[in-house]
Amino acid sequence: MGLQKPDAKTRLLLMLWASGEDSMTKGQLLQKVKRSAEKSGDFTSVFEELAQLEAITTEKAGQSFRVRLGDRGLNVLQDGLNNPNFSFPGSVVSSRLANALLQWHRQSATTAVPKTPEKAILSYDAFKAAALEVYDRLNKDYHLEHLVPIYQIRRGLGDRVSRSQFDDWMLEMQADDLLQLQGGSLPADQSNPETLADSITTELSGLRCYAKRL
Repeated sequence: MGLQKPDAKTRLLLMLWASGEDSMTKGQLLQKVKRSAEKSGDFTSVFEELAQLEAITTEKAGQSFRVRLGDRGLNVLQDGLNNPNFSFPGSVVSSRLANALLQWHRQSATTAVPKTPEKAILSYDAFKAAALEVYDRLNKDYHLEHLVPIYQIRRGLGDRVSRSQFDDWMLEMQADDLLQLQGGSLPADQSNPETLADSITTELSGLRCYAKRL
């Protein structure tokens, strides 16, 4: 079986955290994480993705690179360990990983990992992904039958995007046939000046209270 990226990312972060060091060279870290059937080159994209997530930082040190946990390292590690699909492949778990996992479990029992504030949404592509994630979650959790109030999507994204940018990108998603923004009135227990203000109003279409995924 080839390298399983989600598991590899979690293993790498776990070993980096358990080392107790401020940083480790890539070579040292790979020696602790890499399994016999895995190659160092297999981890190139793993390091890149973790860096993009701000879970690790790397810096050149002589002929090697040193790796340290980034601002979101503990949060990404915790999410990985909590993922029900995470497992240690194979029939034998190395003592290094087993001890690291035990150390994490003991510390987590007494210390909660603080949540890092979510990053601002700075691009249309990032907005699409985040908005659709909120849409799907609301639609599923509240059985909305694919008619999700726009104000709930806006509030689900919170301060990650400005009000005007939210409006512009929601309209762009409609133009791209990802969503259809619909009129109609909100239920009486939800309709008030605040929820209507958090919906979308355009000069041509007027008030739009709902989004429907196409």
